Amino acid sequence: MTAHRPAARYFGWIGVPAGVLVALPFVVLVQQTSWGELHLAYGDWQAVGTSLGLTSLSMLLIVLLGVPLAFWLAHTASPLKGWVQALVVIALLTPPLAMGILLVSTFGPYATLGEFLGRMGLALSNNAAAFIVAQFYGGVAYFVLCATAAFADVPHKLEEASRSLGCTAWQSFWRVTLPLARRALATAVAIVWGRVIGEFGIVMVFAYFPQGIPVKLFVNLQNDGVDAVYALVWLLLLVTLPFPLWCLTRWAGKGRF
Repeated sequence: MTAHRPAARYFGWIGVPAGVLVALPFVVLVQQTSWGELHLAYGDWQAVGTSLGLTSLSMLLIVLLGVPLAFWLAHTASPLKGWVQALVVIALLTPPLAMGILLVSTFGPYATLGEFLGRMGLALSNNAAAFIVAQFYGGVAYFVLCATAAFADVPHKLEEASRSLGCTAWQSFWRVTLPLARRALATAVAIVWGRVIGEFGIVMVFAYFPQGIPVKLFVNLQNDGVDAVYALVWLLLLVTLPFPLWCLTRWAGKGRF
């Protein structure tokens, strides 16, 4: 540890410009905010409620569907693994605007699948369900990649030992794998939460209504200019940052996440 400190100080000085650049927009935000005139526009509180409520549901869906896939990717020797990983990476790298267009082409009211869902009473077009689907596609690839790494870091010998002691596969997962991976999984959830609640491109194209905070920010910016959106920007930061920051401070001194 001691031998590394001189190098850390050296690279710390080199990293100062990057730190300044990261901090600069937030310093400007504090300076530019007219604190005495700070107020929300019509519909901003509704946008906050939409983002908090529907993002919570989309995160639940991401975790419920992402954990089994991530666990499979971390443990399988199937020849399909490479193809599935490639699909996850493709979903991750597809620009949000393009992904929104793909969702319209897949689930929109004039798409084959969209028409079928509509006849079943499950239309995905400018409604809460469409909003959740848009956020799901905005965050699931991030979560699966992070969760796969978390599960892969759990020593297989411990899992095998639990099975040799009589645990079923399900018991081994709950009693060994999940506790050992919980920190990395919590960090993955925190990162994806920030990614999903701030999703704009996919939601803008596929689920313009109901409007969450990012789309409402865009509408306010177009209608009233940049000075009128600072209050909602602060609210977006307030609903986005506490959980990720809690994860960082909670486990910063406990080694790896």
